[in-house]
Amino acid sequence: MTLDSTPTAAARPVVWSIAGLDPAGGAGLSADQRAADALGVHLCPVAAVLTAQHSQGVTALFSVPPEQLHAQLAALAEDLPPRVIKTGLLGSVAAVQAVARWVDHFRAQTPPGADPHRQLALVVDPVLGASAGGVPFSTEAVLEAYRQWLLPRATVVTPNRAEARRLLKQQGGHSGSRQELPALAVGLMGLGARSVVITGGDAPPHAADDSHPGWCLDWLASVQAHGWLCAPRIDTPHHHGTGCTFATGVAAAWALGHVEADAIVLAHMLTRDALAASHAAGRGAGPVKARAGFAKPGRARLPWLGLGDELPWQLSHGQPAGQPPPRPRPAPLFAPFRAPCDGLYGILPDSQELGHALNAGLRLVQLRHKPHEGLDAHLAHSLSLCAERGAQLFVNDHWRDALALPPRVSAEPGFRLGLHLGQEDLLALNAADKAMLLAERDRVMLGLSSHSLWELARAAGCGASLIACGPVMPTTTKDMPWRPQGEHNLRWWVAHSPAPVVAIGGLLTPQDVARFAACGPAAVCVVRGLGEGAAEMAARAPALRAAAATPRDGRRAPALPAPVLDTGR
Repeated sequence: MTLDSTPTAAARPVVWSIAGLDPAGGAGLSADQRAADALGVHLCPVAAVLTAQHSQGVTALFSVPPEQLHAQLAALAEDLPPRVIKTGLLGSVAAVQAVARWVDHFRAQTPPGADPHRQLALVVDPVLGASAGGVPFSTEAVLEAYRQWLLPRATVVTPNRAEARRLLKQQGGHSGSRQELPALAVGLMGLGARSVVITGGDAPPHAADDSHPGWCLDWLASVQAHGWLCAPRIDTPHHHGTGCTFATGVAAAWALGHVEADAIVLAHMLTRDALAASHAAGRGAGPVKARAGFAKPGRARLPWLGLGDELPWQLSHGQPAGQPPPRPRPAPLFAPFRAPCDGLYGILPDSQELGHALNAGLRLVQLRHKPHEGLDAHLAHSLSLCAERGAQLFVNDHWRDALALPPRVSAEPGFRLGLHLGQEDLLALNAADKAMLLAERDRVMLGLSSHSLWELARAAGCGASLIACGPVMPTTTKDMPWRPQGEHNLRWWVAHSPAPVVAIGGLLTPQDVARFAACGPAAVCVVRGLGEGAAEMAARAPALRAAAATPRDGRRAPALPAPVLDTGR
C-alpha cells in the first residue's frame, strides 16, 4: 500500500506518534493528541513506553515488548499509512530500530527521482529525560541507537540544548552560552539529520551571557533557512508537554504540506499559545494545552527570525537589553510607512515611466531599474519627480546608490525615500552593508519581500516598514517556485504581519486589484497592469486607483495559512 492510498482527497493527513503514555495526561501521547487536533490532522498514537508518573516526576518505565509494538504499527500500515512519523519517548534500542525499519519500509515506495522525505517525513523528538525528574529515560545504548538509526533518517530533530549535547556525547545540561547552539545543530546535521531546531525554552531565563532574559531563543537550521527564532517568554510555571507539543506541531504542519521552516514557525506559534493556556494539575508543573485557532489574530504572535547568525534586528537594535518584551505589534525599526489614500503601488522600470505614473495620479511608486547602466540618472530624476509631487519613492535592489543620493530632498513635504530588498538581496548583505542600512533606519523606509512564513518572520525580525506578500496571483514577471498566495494567505499575512502589507504579483486588471484590496493590505502593487507610456497610463490609472481603494471587507483571517511551496505530494 502506498502513502497516497487514502480513502478520499478530503481525508485528514495521518501522523503516527510513537511515544510514551503519560497517565497524568501532561506529556507524551496526551500532548501529541492535543497538538494534532489543534492543527486538524489525524493522529495515530502508538505506545512505545508505559510510564508511571505524575506532575512531580516519573517513578517507573515499562517498554512495550517489540512484538506488541510491531503489531500496532503493522495494523496501522494496512489502513492508516502515515504521511509523517513522529517519535517521542522510545525507551529501548528495539523501539528505535523498529521505527527505522518502518521509515525504510515506506520510503522504499518513493518514486524514482523523488525525495524520500516527501514520501515519508520523520520528526524526532529525542525525549531523553523528564523535566520534572525521576527515573532515567535512556541508556548509552539507546543514545547510540538514536545516532545510528534515527538521526540519519530524520527530517527534523527537535532537541533542547541538554538533549543535543547528549546526542553529541557532550556534557553540560541546559546552561551555557547561546552561541554554542548553532554548532550543536551542525553536529546533529553531521550525524545525518536534515533539519534541526534546538529549542531554548529550557535554558535558564537569566543566563549570564544572555542580554535578553525575557526572550525564548530557538536555533533553526533547516533546508530553507537558518537563524534565531525569537519570541517573548510565556511567564507560567506550567510547561509540562512543551517539547511534545512543539515536535507534534512540526509533524502536523508538515503533514498539511508545509516545508520544514514554515512547519517550524507554525509549531512555534502553537507551542506559545499552548503555554498561554496551560493550567495546574497536581502539585508540580501542569500541562500545556494546544488549541485550535492558535494562529488566529490575537493569539500566538508571529516569531521573529534573525538574519543569518545574528539576533533579529528588532531585538538587537530595537529592543533595549534587559527591558520587557514589546507589545504584540511593536513599531517598525525603520521609518514608518503610510500608504496613500488610494492604496495603489506602481512599479516602474525607469524614471520616464515613473513620471507618467505620477502624472496619472499615483503617489506610491517603485523604481525597478534592473540594469546598472544609466542608474544614477534614473535615480536622480525619480527622486526629483517624487519630491516635487510629495510621493513616496521605493528603490528596488540598488539601495547603496539610493542612499548616496543628495539628502536635500528628504525635507520636501510628503516625500519619503524607501528601499526595497528581496530576501536573496537581504541574505547577501555583509556586515558593512547591514551597518550602513541600520545607520539610516530613522530616515528611510525599508520594504522587504516575503513568500513564506519563515520569510515573513524574517522580515518582521528586521523591523521592515512594509512587507510584500506575493505572488498573490500567477505571474510571469519572475520565475519563482512559490505557489500563488491567493486571498487566503494574503488575509493571514495582513493579520499577522507587524508592518503594513502590500499585495504583489500577477495583478493586471481593476477586478484583480479590487479582489485583493478587499483582503486588507495597505496597498496593492501593479506592474504590467499600468501599461506603458503616458497615454496608456492615463487611461488605465483611474480605474486601478478606484479598485485599490476598495473598502476592506472585514472578513476574519483564516485559522491557518496554506502551504506555499510544492512538496511533491
